[in-house]
Amino acid sequence: MNKNEFESRISEIRRDLHRIPEPAYKEFKTSQYIYDALVALEGAEVEKGIAETGVSAYFKGKEGKRTIAFRCDIDALSIPEMNDIDFKSEHEGFMHACGHDSHMTIALGLAMKVSQMKEKLSDNILIFFQPAEEGPGGAKPMIEEGLLKKYSVDQIYGLHVFPEIEEGKIATRKGPLMAMAGEIDIEIITKSGHGAMPHLGNDGVIVASQLINQLQTIVSRNVNPLSEAVLTFGKIYGGDRRNIIADKVILEGTVRAFDEEVYDKVKRRFHDICEGVARSFNAEIKIDYRDLYPPVMNDGKLYEEFKDILGDAVVDIDPLMISEDFSYYQKEVPGLFVLLGSRSEEKGYVYPLHNSKFNFDEKILTFAIDSFINLLEQKDVFK
Repeated sequence: MNKNEFESRISEIRRDLHRIPEPAYKEFKTSQYIYDALVALEGAEVEKGIAETGVSAYFKGKEGKRTIAFRCDIDALSIPEMNDIDFKSEHEGFMHACGHDSHMTIALGLAMKVSQMKEKLSDNILIFFQPAEEGPGGAKPMIEEGLLKKYSVDQIYGLHVFPEIEEGKIATRKGPLMAMAGEIDIEIITKSGHGAMPHLGNDGVIVASQLINQLQTIVSRNVNPLSEAVLTFGKIYGGDRRNIIADKVILEGTVRAFDEEVYDKVKRRFHDICEGVARSFNAEIKIDYRDLYPPVMNDGKLYEEFKDILGDAVVDIDPLMISEDFSYYQKEVPGLFVLLGSRSEEKGYVYPLHNSKFNFDEKILTFAIDSFINLLEQKDVFK
């Protein structure tokens, strides 16, 4: 397959996958498409049904002294697509608005290249396709089913398309790249009453306002100012009418930090404040605090190696408060996560992730594939 044929095939794959976006653990068409593409490749040991809809392809090297893994995610978002394109989503209400169609295409393209070079392959390559990154998180189930141990993975790479970086660039950094995250639901239960007789009730709105104010002091007064943390409440609702004292108010928020000790400190102080406010106002405060993904912590050695090999294409980026369940793999083996630039103001590719008009120039896909092949060649994976 020559360069033009390969690029045409990559475009075809991306568009096929873009048409069939599916939510977490329901990526049935997507999973089958990936499986069919992989079993057609020489040298690939293919397995499907991992963590329900996950797929893997293993290429055994001649020497097999180490196994290098590449992970991509396959789920989509419940966002109606607003792009005017001929390969628009065929699944109403769903779209690959986070670019997972690009991740899958890059991984399949990488598998195609490895298959073509299988006679030179010295080390083992594992390329796998993970469900449910957008939530509830498919990385942990993949690990629990023994994927990394089965193939004795020594190091792992992950990628995400990123419209805040110009196309033709790959952004990453040593150490913390993305934050760990938690979700918070608070239910404040008080006593209703007439708005003209507030002394006979217990106002949940007042309790909520005091609680929010006090919780916002955690980052400003309990966290070292040289550390980073965010506590945000993005949703609040309660009450029935303008002249009725609210007896229930709901708060929904998120907490993020790069350091696990900082995160735990925020969490402890959060519970202390909620208990104190509940006592102070004689209210009942129910808390559902859900820990999500750990921080994405890039291995220093893999970072330096990646930057040395790919040179000017690699740019450093400040840590991001977004989260990624790739972090679970990094707790098991050294890993590097990178961000593939897709921004082009000239072409109109400026919409952010999770936007109904997110799109990109497909040339970034072959750029990413070529970059990873170059990386493997310089790491002496092919001999």
